[in-house]
Amino acid sequence: MYILCVNPGSTSTKIAVYEDEKNLMELNVQHSPEDLAHFAKATDQFEYRKNLVEQELKKQKMDFPFNAVIGRGGLTHPLKGGIYNVNRQMLDDVMNSPHQHACDLGCVIAYAIAKDIPGCKCYIADPGIVDELVEYQHITGIPEIRRITIWHALNQKAAARRYAKSIGKTYEDLRLVICHMGGGISIAAHDHGLAIDANNALDGEGPFTPNRAGTLPSHDLIKLCFSGKYDEAQLLKIVSGEAGLKAHLGTDNFLEILHRIEAGDEHAKLVVDAMIFHIAKAIASEGAVLCGRPDAIILTGGMVHSKYLVEELTKRIGWMAPEVISYAGEGENSALAASALDALTGAREVLEYE
Repeated sequence: MYILCVNPGSTSTKIAVYEDEKNLMELNVQHSPEDLAHFAKATDQFEYRKNLVEQELKKQKMDFPFNAVIGRGGLTHPLKGGIYNVNRQMLDDVMNSPHQHACDLGCVIAYAIAKDIPGCKCYIADPGIVDELVEYQHITGIPEIRRITIWHALNQKAAARRYAKSIGKTYEDLRLVICHMGGGISIAAHDHGLAIDANNALDGEGPFTPNRAGTLPSHDLIKLCFSGKYDEAQLLKIVSGEAGLKAHLGTDNFLEILHRIEAGDEHAKLVVDAMIFHIAKAIASEGAVLCGRPDAIILTGGMVHSKYLVEELTKRIGWMAPEVISYAGEGENSALAASALDALTGAREVLEYE
C-alpha cells in the first residue's frame, strides 16, 4: 500500500511517502515570509502548495499510483476523533472556515491529487477541531462566548496509542494527560479513548507559548483593545502568532533561546521558567477533569527535545502520575500514514463527514 501524507503548516509543507509502515521519503519544505506575503489568506495558497507537493514527488521519483492520500485535517466544525473520508462538503467548509490556517489546505491538496489516481482513497485523521467534551465544558461566564477546542489532536492521539501499545494495552484502556509543545501548546485529558478536555491552542487559551499569548487577564486585554494602539486585525495576529517568547525575547526559536540561557541570559531564563510554570499549572488542572490520577502524563512536540524543559516540568507534575513519558517531535506524518493504513486495511472505521 503506497500512502502519501500532506501536512501543511504555517511556515512549511511536510510531505511523506510510506509503503505500508515503511517510510520511503520525508520532506519539510520551508516557506519564507516573502513566499507567502502576497497571499491574503491561508486558503489562497492552495495552487502554490499543491504544485510544490507534485514537483517534489516527481523530483524525488516518488509519484507512485498511491492507494491513499491523507491530509492534515482543517478547522471546520467540531468532530469526534477518527478517520474521515474527504468529501465535497468538507472541502467547501475548510475553504470558508472562520479560523483560517494552513492546515485547512491538507484535505484540499490531498483530494486534488487523489482524484486523478484510479482507485485512490482520500482521508483526514483526528483534525485539530476534534471535540469530545461534554456540553457543560463549553459554557463560559459570558453567554455570548462559547468555549471551543483547537488542539494537536492528531499527534496527541497518536502518542496515546503509541504509549498504550508499549505497555500492552489500548488507548481505550487508559486515562492520560498529554501535553503537545510546539509553536502552540495544547493540553488534553484523555479518558478511555476520548479527549474529554482540551484547550483552544490556536486562539490563546492555556499557557503562553513560543509565539502565542495564552490566557490573559480579561480586564487588561479589554483595555488594550480600546487603547487605540492596535486595531482588531493586529491584536488577533499578536495573540496567535506574535506573543509569548517571541514578544519577550524577539524570537520564537526555542533552541536559540536555550543557547542564550546557557550563555548566561538571565532574562531569557526568567521568561522560559514562567512559561514552564504556566504549562505545569495547566497540566495539573487536568487531574480535576479526570477526578484523580492519570495512568501517565505524556509530553510531546518539538520543545520536548529540550532536557531542561522536560526536567523542570517533571519536577512540578511528576507527583501526579506513575510516570512522565517524553515523545520528542511531532510525529504527525507517521500518525497520518498509520491512520491511512488502518483505513485501507479495515483496522479502524472510516467516518463520513457531514
